[in-house]
Amino acid sequence: MSDEDILTAMKSIPGYLDITPGDFKEIFHYAYRHAIERIAQSLLAKDVMTTKVISVNPNTSLKETAATMATHNISGIPVIDDRRTVVGLISEKDFLSHMGDKKTRSMMEVILQCLSNKGCAVVSMRAGQAKDIMTSPVHTVFEDTPMFEIASIFAEKNINRVPVLGKNGHMVGIVARADIFRTACVL
Repeated sequence: MSDEDILTAMKSIPGYLDITPGDFKEIFHYAYRHAIERIAQSLLAKDVMTTKVISVNPNTSLKETAATMATHNISGIPVIDDRRTVVGLISEKDFLSHMGDKKTRSMMEVILQCLSNKGCAVVSMRAGQAKDIMTSPVHTVFEDTPMFEIASIFAEKNINRVPVLGKNGHMVGIVARADIFRTACVL
């Protein structure tokens, strides 16, 4: 916000203001920060989550898991057992970490290994199932978890999504990092 913005705002307020532009700017910043904190604390997981969640079960083949993720253009997918309990989560990072040697850190390194005739890392995964590469246990939240707590979990755990559980412990949705950003942009 520029000083010109502040002066324009001050001039648009009817009546006399006995404060300096600097005081006005400081008050505005405090009010703005307070409003953002209040909104962030009032928005809950259930307000920002995706409810139509694509998932796989632990015995789903890795080929089918990858196909499902590709078809739906998603980078992570919950692994759900027959009781609708979240037992794991598979992300692109999980696929990547099980491809190539242990030093492989990027998709380009996997491609380089394949092109260098060092063996294509994906071949060894063809017979695998979701349970073989899923991350478990999974960080989850409940429907009434505030958005700011979810954002903290993402930062602290370096993850991009959390399944949302209902009161019965079953998954009712998922919150992705993109949901947080999308919501923050609307504020």
